[in-house]
Amino acid sequence: MSQHTCLSTPALAQYLARINPVEEPLLAQLRAETAQHRKGAMSMAQEQIKLLVWLAKLIQARHYLEIGVFTGYSSTAMALALPDDGHITACDINVTYTDIARRYWQLAKVSHKIQLHLQPALITLDKLIATNQTNHYDIALIDADKTPTPYYFERCLQLVRPGGIIAIDNVLLHGRVAQTATGSEFESVHIMRQFNAGLIHDQRICPLTIPLGDGLTLIQKK
Repeated sequence: MSQHTCLSTPALAQYLARINPVEEPLLAQLRAETAQHRKGAMSMAQEQIKLLVWLAKLIQARHYLEIGVFTGYSSTAMALALPDDGHITACDINVTYTDIARRYWQLAKVSHKIQLHLQPALITLDKLIATNQTNHYDIALIDADKTPTPYYFERCLQLVRPGGIIAIDNVLLHGRVAQTATGSEFESVHIMRQFNAGLIHDQRICPLTIPLGDGLTLIQKK
């Protein structure tokens, strides 16, 4: 037994890659292309997406909501995992980034499962709520700008069904949330520190934050 998490090393990462399910070749191609992008660091870690796909299969997800598409790695992976009648609602504001996503959705033959909304996500989420899509989604991913995270979360809590999952990426902000607050820190750090601290007291959910990637919070709606 061990009381501490085993810290990742390059050798350990290679070993885990050998014993875990092999990445789909098209996803590997997309990940490699994204890595060459000037904003390539915005992409989620491969291990995070594998976990989300595993969870989606575990709960037999059919409806997936994604806030923050970027080049489409997570949405493509999830679309491949969903049944043929599954559906993805994808939210982003950047045409250039999502053009790459669209190309890979076509290559993966999953475009029919995905509806992309190119506008501020809060507008899309409010429209979904207004059109009676509450308690509709099985799983939601929040991987966008950090400052509105509490607002994204509250909308997702309405849209995800009881027993469904909300995942939030980059909740550790490279460790800055664990540092002592200062008057000069970014607003996003202050907001995420407060948001993270409040989840454990929220009686509507069962939250768990794990040190995967830049921190991944998994929330089950009660």
